[in-house]
Amino acid sequence: MKNLLLITLIIFGFNFQGVLGQTIGTEIGNKAPEIRLPAPGGDTIALSSSKGKLVLIDFWANWCAPCVKEQPELAQLYKKYKNAEFTKGKGFEIFGVSMDSKKTTWEGAISKFGIDWIQVSDLKFWSSPVAKFYNLQELPFNLLIDGKGIILAKNLHGEELDKEIAKYLLVK
Repeated sequence: MKNLLLITLIIFGFNFQGVLGQTIGTEIGNKAPEIRLPAPGGDTIALSSSKGKLVLIDFWANWCAPCVKEQPELAQLYKKYKNAEFTKGKGFEIFGVSMDSKKTTWEGAISKFGIDWIQVSDLKFWSSPVAKFYNLQELPFNLLIDGKGIILAKNLHGEELDKEIAKYLLVK
């Protein structure tokens, strides 16, 4: 009986740890986990390199129709806010994390959509460690973080995302 209780507690402990592992660092108010991945040119870029700015971490892929549809909207937001001052950071950056698996299609999408914000990918598709850290279940997925890396909002799109970013504009 004691052995059965011990085994049950061990199994529960592992399952509970797995649940916590999926949410730690990805809830509003938490610090976003660091991301360090290669850019198309091969240099590794860290999420922390945008420290001090309001940052949209955008998880997307070339094969994801809603992601592709969203790229012109993101381009407009980037142009609108990239040099703005915010209460939660100075300037706006989009940190695009591609879940693609082929470099040529990823780079082709960057070129096709004229994406001029940060783009990174390890080209490991859903096997990417970043997909696990951020508990990605579907695309597109995004997080808005402040200049200190604290998550302010998650999975907002279109007008809802624009309104959320505008909330933090520094009024002079």
